[in-house]
Amino acid sequence: MASGCACSPALLAKAMIGGDAGEGAQSWTIGNELIKRVITYQPTTGNPHFAGLYTSQFSSLATDADFISPQNLHQGFAQEFVFRCNEQTCTGNNASFSFVAADETSLLNGKSLTIRLRHVQLPLEVDVVYTVYTGHPAIRKHLVLTNTGATSLHFSHLNIEALGIALGPASEITLLTQYGAVPREIFYTGRSEDAALLIANGHTGNGLAIVSEVPGYMKRTEVAGWDDADHVKVGVLYDTDIMPFERSLATGEKFISASVSLIAFRNGDGFNDPHWALPSYTAQVLMRRVDHMGAPWVYNTWEPFQRTINHNLALELIEIASVMGIDIFTIDDGWQQEYGDNIVNLTSFPKGLQPIVDVLTAKGMKLGLWIPIASVGSTTPAYREHPEWAALDQEGKPKITGTAAGPKAVMCMASGYRDSAAARIIDAIDRFKLGYVKLDLTTVFNAYGEAPGCWAKGHYHGNWAESLNLIYEGVSYVTGKVYEKHPDVLLDLTFELWGQKHIIDAGLLAAGDLDWLSNVDDDFAHSAGPLQARQLLYSRAASMPAECMLIGNIHAEGTPIEERFATAIGSAPLFLGDLRKLTSSEREWYHEKIAWFKNVRRTTRISESFFPLGSSLQTTSTAWDGFARMARSGNGVIALFRNQAVDEHATIKLPLLPAARYKVRSVLTSKDIGIFTNADFARGVSFKFAEGKAVEVLEVSSVHS
Repeated sequence: MASGCACSPALLAKAMIGGDAGEGAQSWTIGNELIKRVITYQPTTGNPHFAGLYTSQFSSLATDADFISPQNLHQGFAQEFVFRCNEQTCTGNNASFSFVAADETSLLNGKSLTIRLRHVQLPLEVDVVYTVYTGHPAIRKHLVLTNTGATSLHFSHLNIEALGIALGPASEITLLTQYGAVPREIFYTGRSEDAALLIANGHTGNGLAIVSEVPGYMKRTEVAGWDDADHVKVGVLYDTDIMPFERSLATGEKFISASVSLIAFRNGDGFNDPHWALPSYTAQVLMRRVDHMGAPWVYNTWEPFQRTINHNLALELIEIASVMGIDIFTIDDGWQQEYGDNIVNLTSFPKGLQPIVDVLTAKGMKLGLWIPIASVGSTTPAYREHPEWAALDQEGKPKITGTAAGPKAVMCMASGYRDSAAARIIDAIDRFKLGYVKLDLTTVFNAYGEAPGCWAKGHYHGNWAESLNLIYEGVSYVTGKVYEKHPDVLLDLTFELWGQKHIIDAGLLAAGDLDWLSNVDDDFAHSAGPLQARQLLYSRAASMPAECMLIGNIHAEGTPIEERFATAIGSAPLFLGDLRKLTSSEREWYHEKIAWFKNVRRTTRISESFFPLGSSLQTTSTAWDGFARMARSGNGVIALFRNQAVDEHATIKLPLLPAARYKVRSVLTSKDIGIFTNADFARGVSFKFAEGKAVEVLEVSSVHS
């Protein structure tokens, strides 16, 4: 729990550098039974070489590991935060700030501690906010910058979390990058795909995961692991060069930074291992809503129908989707007359969408729609009435993006357009009773190479650099407005909207529910579809919630259908394809298997872990791959894919299962396979694929008798 106090010199000395406590120094503790962080404010009258705010202790109570070495701390390694304001460098610990107040707040699932500082020269207040959550070894942090003066303040080079982490000798440090799945050198700059980094001691296994909620290309994480013998210097920043962060604040204006989470772990140590600690935290804390019951089963019309979808075809597909057990039927591009308008294409849907809604409602399903958030046609009211909202390129010309319906204008999400976009989405949800919205196409940066940002004058951004993060914030503004009116709708922010192929990060999850992560090809016999979908899943599920990932475009009728189903249950279940090609027996097969999985997901919190198996680091046709999704109860699901491997067996090693006996049943053959102990799984259990089959799905249940 969090507590703040003016400590006595005897108590305070334990938290101060070298015990050099000055008069009036204060310390506060934020933590729970698993994690503890002590933040100290040292007045300038105390230690002349170390004044201000800094972290004096950061400890994993679960593993008895300390990540701060007080006797070796120095000013450069304990900055706490850093930014430039009006070209003046401000850090937490360089005597730039005086202490104002500290406040605690109780949350439904934890506590937060806010420490308010005031700059000694600039009209600036900084709130440093730390949050801890029940049952998680994590501290989450963000900053609030407030202009208290009469003139504008300009900010850049914003570093939210600046620490020197003590993990042991530099020769023992390891670093996993790009969602915590790729080993790299320990002197490293993390960019857009580095949504999570795992720094650890290779000998003890103790480490910290760094999860940045800075959105998309604005993200930058600095790791300096070999310029100090005993510390890894870490900075979690907004970018400073490729997509630079800048922000101007007018009088009384606030800027709330993205959050950063530090999650303590120890490799190979049961539930303290990151395969348990990270999925549990990201699913239960960073996801908006879908974790408790799991993501719904979604069907989308984009492939193979694209913009040819129509009333009669939709009704045929709905009938089959209903039999299968699909929850949300999504009509992709083609339902609307023009991008950026909710007028229905009456050529394809002569009676509008209401008949579609009526049929879906009768079947207990919801309608989903594809809606471009910022790419609009020039004939739409938003563009005709407010051409000044359009994003401009460096030459001052309107930005144009290529789409399936031809070139479209890109509106700037850092302008008044964002209210228009929110109103249009809310209107569509109201009018068509939507349960899900796929928000798509270019906003800040086109994923296929068009230049980022907006150069227009008169928008909310003062210059091009300011437009970058403000456009991301504009997306969050829109989704926030939608959630105010429709808190239960599921919003999908696609990779194209976020600006990069295959991207997902905690910043996206702070703005929406789901992420259409990719468009893998599954349109012909030898497509890489399911194999590549699993590659995307395995390389991201180490740190990002699997059930936020909608990985298109797996065709439900593709063969073998067992591989399509087993791939779908690894993430947020999504199917495309021509469902009419499924035989009646295949439709019933899907019905049975989807009902089974829904029951498992409803009763078992398999989001608490993710274990890639086999050749998951690099999926290949010549070796088997797979995944296990297990709850801490010991129950869960394992999916195995033989691909074209010669060996008919897959040896599963799961050394981190809780102590128990486990009953294993084949979901595809409905046969019991056997009972195994956690020790058996630690050594490796060999399973044989059924004759003629390249896929196996196993239900695992802990046996308590």
